Amino acid sequence: MPTFEYTAKDADGRECSGAMQAESESAVVRSLDEQELFPVQIAAQTAGAGHTGRRIKLRALSGVYSQLSDLLTAGVPMLRSLEILSQSVGNSRLANVIENVRDGVSGGKTLAEAMGEHPKVFSDLHVAMIRAGEHAGFLEEALANLSEFLERQDELRSKVRGAMIYPIVLAIVAVVAVSGLLIFLVPKFQNFLGGTDLPLPSRMLFALSDVMRNHWLMMLGLLAMMVLFIRAWIRSDSGHRLWANWQMRIPLAGRAIRLVAITRFCRVLGTMLHNGVPIIQALTISKDAVGNEKIAEAVESATENVRAGEPLADPLRRSGLFDTEIIEMIAVGEESNQLEKVLLTTADAVERRTNRQVDAAVRLIEPLMLIIMAGAIGFIALGLLSPIFAMAKTIK
Repeated sequence: MPTFEYTAKDADGRECSGAMQAESESAVVRSLDEQELFPVQIAAQTAGAGHTGRRIKLRALSGVYSQLSDLLTAGVPMLRSLEILSQSVGNSRLANVIENVRDGVSGGKTLAEAMGEHPKVFSDLHVAMIRAGEHAGFLEEALANLSEFLERQDELRSKVRGAMIYPIVLAIVAVVAVSGLLIFLVPKFQNFLGGTDLPLPSRMLFALSDVMRNHWLMMLGLLAMMVLFIRAWIRSDSGHRLWANWQMRIPLAGRAIRLVAITRFCRVLGTMLHNGVPIIQALTISKDAVGNEKIAEAVESATENVRAGEPLADPLRRSGLFDTEIIEMIAVGEESNQLEKVLLTTADAVERRTNRQVDAAVRLIEPLMLIIMAGAIGFIALGLLSPIFAMAKTIK
């Protein structure tokens, strides 16, 4: 469904703006009329809309939800709380979005409905949890739980990114060092050894050096085309599915990737159930939050089985993607009618295990990068020294 940006005025002449998902412009006009708003301008949102300005980080959203929860708990009215937030956040784009949310709430919408008009900022998960909190009367608690969930998700993401800094630095150093040797050092030996009968490693090395020096623009073009092709393939349905399957087959790192997805599933589902979201809706949203196509397919299949009256643990067990102890904990939670508590406890336990897996994967990557660097430099040394040794042997 397309998204339309609108500017409208209320009965007092005050101007407000926002975004709305609708079938057409006429549907937007009808919706605004129902809110007693007079449309001034309506335009379809372009593909790049919603991404202007600085990117909104999870930690910023977590802070907004936490502050809003504190303000509402202290008895500050909703409109006043949103106005305070719009003036206090440091991200200009997020401040504009909060102002639009405030305008929507002042026009008679619920907080969830107003946030739902900005799907690129507030995901379905956020809107569903806030809607459940509004309906059941525990909005402050729902906002606090959502803030804690986003903070944990951001910590896990930061840990994974931080752990990859050293391997990435090693890779950059390796590429720069090998490229420098091929471009500046190898040609000097090539001129010196040009008239001799070169062994295979030397011929391969000098050919690679020629390509690096004389055809570097073509190499960059081919590399860029390869990257674009791989990105397009991964974004396709079949490519995305194969990529998700391949990720979990990487030695050691694949297990960490799988555990990260399981942690997201358990925490999202547990948090939503704790905030009163029905299990079918919670499973549907959890499927989109796991970040792995294979596990998302397993959750989707489990949703259909739960809709048919089957326990959640059984279809997850048949998928073969969840560890036995996780399945057993979910089964116990269902039997004791404490599934949301068990899921959150499981998420904490799996998160600790994930941290250990990430550390182990990083410890494995570092020596592998060093071995690759040593192999590349050893190949260059072999290509340069082999003809020299051959010449020395011939002279001898």
